[in-house]
Amino acid sequence: MALHRKKSLKLKRRLLFILILLLLWFNHKEIGRHLYPFPHQELVYHYAQANNLDPLFVAAVIKSESNFNDRATSPKGARGLMQIMPTTGDWISRKMGAGPLSPEQLFNVETNISLGTWYLADLLREFNGDIVLAIAAYNAGRGNVKSWLNSQHWTGEHKTIDQIPFYETRQYIRRVLWNYKVYHYLYGTGEPMLKLPVS
Repeated sequence: MALHRKKSLKLKRRLLFILILLLLWFNHKEIGRHLYPFPHQELVYHYAQANNLDPLFVAAVIKSESNFNDRATSPKGARGLMQIMPTTGDWISRKMGAGPLSPEQLFNVETNISLGTWYLADLLREFNGDIVLAIAAYNAGRGNVKSWLNSQHWTGEHKTIDQIPFYETRQYIRRVLWNYKVYHYLYGTGEPMLKLPVS
């Protein structure tokens, strides 16, 4: 009797395990969207389109930078969703023709996304659409990236990112590329707008 009960319990556990796996499989995108949320979609899509960017790439950068926390502040002073430094934000704002920008304005969701998408598009233009170089420059600054390339410290390729002197930048590139793939899988259709490097 005890043996029969043990077998019955094992069978129930297996069936429960299979049922859980099936539920996870059929709801994996819904579960994924809880882990990789996409707040402020309307603003992201609007400003991404205005700057000819893939909104899912912008979402990947925001996820990597602040995890969609609009009040995020880094130890170095970067602020808001896209973690823009006040001096960079002021420079972008003036380049966009909007005049000076106070650091507090970087906590405004729309302002931050507007500035961040303009900056990402500017970096992609400067680096001829190379997503890896643009991501590196977003994190470490375009001056550093140009210096690494000019001194041949880094080839600029995805497969050689371990040549980058900044550990944080190496990890940041990996994180953004991973998040871009995840956001495209969960929210996208068709091919990604930006060419992803072959891993």
